[in-house]
Amino acid sequence: MIISRVVQTRVLAAVTIGVLLAVVGCAANPTTESTGTQRLQETSQLIKDVKAFGKTIGIEPTEALTRTSQESAPLSMLWLWMQRVGTLALQQPMDIHMAIGFGAERERLKIEQVYRVEGYSVYYRQGNEFADARSAATLAFAEEPLVRRVKVILHEDLHGDQNFPQRWEIEEALVTPLGSLAALDYFRFTQDEKNLANALASFEEERALSRELLDLVSQAAKVFAQEQAEKGKQRILELLPAYRIYASHFESQVAGQHRPTVLEAKLSHDLAYFRYFDRVARLAEMTPLKTLIEDLRRLPADADHQSTDRYLESLAAKYSKGAL
Repeated sequence: MIISRVVQTRVLAAVTIGVLLAVVGCAANPTTESTGTQRLQETSQLIKDVKAFGKTIGIEPTEALTRTSQESAPLSMLWLWMQRVGTLALQQPMDIHMAIGFGAERERLKIEQVYRVEGYSVYYRQGNEFADARSAATLAFAEEPLVRRVKVILHEDLHGDQNFPQRWEIEEALVTPLGSLAALDYFRFTQDEKNLANALASFEEERALSRELLDLVSQAAKVFAQEQAEKGKQRILELLPAYRIYASHFESQVAGQHRPTVLEAKLSHDLAYFRYFDRVARLAEMTPLKTLIEDLRRLPADADHQSTDRYLESLAAKYSKGAL
């Protein structure tokens, strides 16, 4: 077991996780194996092409996803986020954030349930792609839609310390919109009109999601300030359907998890990813993406939300003057 990028904090909760490893005992079908090998080879070339493009717009490539699961034993991650019941990570980091590595693809691991976390909301997610040299491109990744693959490759490279070395919730809030913006530029560069249209639709949906999330989090904070935790959870879950795009995102990502249990952790997790999405998108409308990436990379590594807010405001003022 490998613990990677763990937020060092004293854990006051006990988590019981049932992990079932699916063992595939039948022989591989030769035709399927041949097709899988071809898809992995094609994805390997795509990764090289996307990383080379990223470098042209100021994204230093990393070793993440540079090998396929045929070249390197695959490693998957289980991420756990915990937030004290009745609270949201508005200006401070989440209470607990940890990552646990497994020597198998996500598809071969099934998390049965998080049974009990006293005093905490908990949300978990599994994945094969992450910002580490041990992250290998799997067949499941090769079969993903092209837009998602390109976004993931650029997103994980942006996480490299040579690009963005900030603490997790600041870094993620910048890397998420920049990865989506970089994917748009990639499809413009390759003159792939079909996937550019798909990437634009995805980008606009993420932008709308971020606006809905910020409004929902504002309402949720007021509810928790007025109600006891359990009653507050119910009220917030009742508000959720009014936020159509975010509600769809929330429900799809917490499928199989207990909605009241995940609520505070999930909202705080998503805020870390989408807090600055719309603001960064507006900045990208004012200046070339390469310039924006170069300027955002100058944000100090120890930046908090207050200093990041001020820095984004200064960039907006700078770009506005340049447009005059």
